[in-house]
Amino acid sequence: MDKKNIGLIGLGPMGENLALNIEDKGYSVAVFNRTSSKTEDFINNLAKDKKIFPTYTLKELVDYLELPRKILLMVKQGAPVDDFINDLLPLLNKGDLIIDGGNSYFKDTIRRNSQLSNDGILYVGVGISGGEEGALKGPSLMPGGSLEAYRLIEGLFSDIAAKTSDGIPCTAYIGPYGAGHYVKMVHNGIEYADMQLIGECVWILKSVFDMNPDEISKILIKWNGEDDLLRSYLIEITGFIEKEIDKSTGGYLIDRIADVTRTKGTGTWTIQNSLELGVSIPTIAAAVFSRGLSQEKDLRLKMSNILAIKKEKYEKKSINFLNMVHDSLYIAKISSYAQGFALLQSASNEYKFDLNLAEIAQVWRSGCIIRADFLTEISQAYKYNPNITNLLAHPKFAQFINSNIKKLANLISIAHKAGVPTLALDSAYDYILQLMCPLMISAQVAALQRDYFGAHGYFKIESPDNPKILTDANGKNREFHTNWSEPEHSEVEITN
Repeated sequence: MDKKNIGLIGLGPMGENLALNIEDKGYSVAVFNRTSSKTEDFINNLAKDKKIFPTYTLKELVDYLELPRKILLMVKQGAPVDDFINDLLPLLNKGDLIIDGGNSYFKDTIRRNSQLSNDGILYVGVGISGGEEGALKGPSLMPGGSLEAYRLIEGLFSDIAAKTSDGIPCTAYIGPYGAGHYVKMVHNGIEYADMQLIGECVWILKSVFDMNPDEISKILIKWNGEDDLLRSYLIEITGFIEKEIDKSTGGYLIDRIADVTRTKGTGTWTIQNSLELGVSIPTIAAAVFSRGLSQEKDLRLKMSNILAIKKEKYEKKSINFLNMVHDSLYIAKISSYAQGFALLQSASNEYKFDLNLAEIAQVWRSGCIIRADFLTEISQAYKYNPNITNLLAHPKFAQFINSNIKKLANLISIAHKAGVPTLALDSAYDYILQLMCPLMISAQVAALQRDYFGAHGYFKIESPDNPKILTDANGKNREFHTNWSEPEHSEVEITN
């Protein structure tokens, strides 16, 4: 029996398309699915006459594979991954490789990596982005695990991955343990923000400026032009879906879509981890919270009959207005990506991932959902200065923001007057404002509030004109506490 190059478990749409992609690049594939009828259907239709071979037990799958065995799991994250790992373990030899291609939580991947290494089994957690089409034609791949494990699949991944316009494969070794799934998690968080920002701008075009879906589609198609700053996959498909006709009514499909957006958890994980690391990602959080409120449909219908504001319209279709929306969206996108990369930077240090941010931006240039032309600029920014304090400090981005930030402020004001909520646009704007504040007065207030009710202590600055924190001879921040219960409110310095 000829041994096959790789095994694949899980024949959902992503699994099927990945199997077809792998076979198309010259590899032989053995496949397995819990439901045998699903395997039969795949082999007799999409995989007919291809080097894809059905198996009906895990032992049969394992026996089909060349050594060291490489098995790709394309199953739902969580317990199903652990179940398959436990079932495979007795059948594998030391040095065999299990690859988890699902949207697994990165801490689960770290755990599995550690457990399997004790058994001599290699493990890679790979983030895969691009949806069903990307899986078939070339996804963005983010593998994390040991270098030894990565070397076993490096060539295959380079072959099946999407390619940039200059021919570079959209895959690279991300880092150890759960680094690959971590980067995919943050990718999805940025994706949430990107989608929400575009959606809010479409809402403004429709409700504030009274544009119909066909008009909006033409604008978005123009914004996806070859040299446009906004050129991206999400702008492209939004332009496409806006003009789609509802087959049952002849009207626009977008006008018949229920205003409810569901989630699969990666956005929530991103927020949770940002809180653990103390990194501010308000635009990603706003996108997740907006999806949550979209699911409260009955509540919103009731509240729309209780609460009301006077709504204002704005002059339709002026060139200046379109420029304002365009540049505002670009600034907000820069802000949301900056938040995501700040989280990656912090996680790289915390979890010892040693992430190459320039390379991650390169991996995202094609194949994935957030692919966009300006990721080339982001990649170049981190190549030029890997230790840049924040993406917004990159000269090209900073210059654009400094020249156009008022457009975003004006757009938010116009939207609010017209009764259009802009959670993501607001947060993207406020993130920039707060980041550029040498003195945050709200934080001064909160610091003294905490000291008053909880004796938590506070730091002090040199002076209002010199807001650097007071430090001791060793460079450590000096900490103080006011005795609020005493008549004199005496202040003491806290020493450890």
